[in-house]
Amino acid sequence: MEKATFGGGCFWCTEAIFKRISGVASVSSGYTGGKRENPSYDQVSTGATGHAEAIQIVFDPKVIPFARLLDIFWATHDPTTLNQQGADIGTQYRSVIFYHSEKQKEEAESSKETLEKSGTYTDPIITEILPFTEFFTAEEYHQNYYDANRSYPYCRVVIDPKVQKLLKEFSKEVKDEYKQA
Repeated sequence: MEKATFGGGCFWCTEAIFKRISGVASVSSGYTGGKRENPSYDQVSTGATGHAEAIQIVFDPKVIPFARLLDIFWATHDPTTLNQQGADIGTQYRSVIFYHSEKQKEEAESSKETLEKSGTYTDPIITEILPFTEFFTAEEYHQNYYDANRSYPYCRVVIDPKVQKLLKEFSKEVKDEYKQA
């Protein structure tokens, strides 16, 4: 098993996406990339800690390679907006890949370069690619947020469309139990 750590806006959104992928054993919402030890959601949401809302994925690279996780990461958020995803604004919502090895760094840089050359986006891709340092797991109520709160307006308006896009564009990677969700 390997780990991948991504920040792509609100961690509720990214967790909902990646927990549906075959080969992903677990997804945790949390904070990384900042200076404060053991930050709380309230502290991170001020933008003063330097942390990004992020997810940490434990995955089986024999089932889902890191490069394919990158494809899903790029496709399910906007990597061209600085410190923002939709209405979520602040450095804690930045687009960032925290690599766990030199191989992940190389794959992330190559994937970003390929995407830039593809013309998919007219604006430059601003996603940071940084070494992983430490991950602080978010409070329990943030874990599995989407599945526990599907009727909440944020889940219906913001997360549902991302999950539907995943189901449509990456259907062969989606776990069977989520294909009818």
